[in-house]
Amino acid sequence: MDAFTTGILQRIRHAESSLHEARETGDVYTVDVEQAELDDLRRIAADHGVEVGTPA
Repeated sequence: MDAFTTGILQRIRHAESSLHEARETGDVYTVDVEQAELDDLRRIAADHGVEVGTPA
C-alpha cells in the first residue's frame, strides 16, 4: 500500500471516529463538519481508485 492510500484511509478512519463521537455527544456543529470532511475524503479516495468500503 502506498503512502497516499495509507494516509487517506487513516484520515477517513479518524473522521469516522470523530463523527461517531460528535453524534454520541449531540454536538451538531461537529457532526456537520466531520460529515463534510468524510464526504470530501471519500470523494478524493474514489477519484484516485482507493476503495474505502462501506460508509460508517
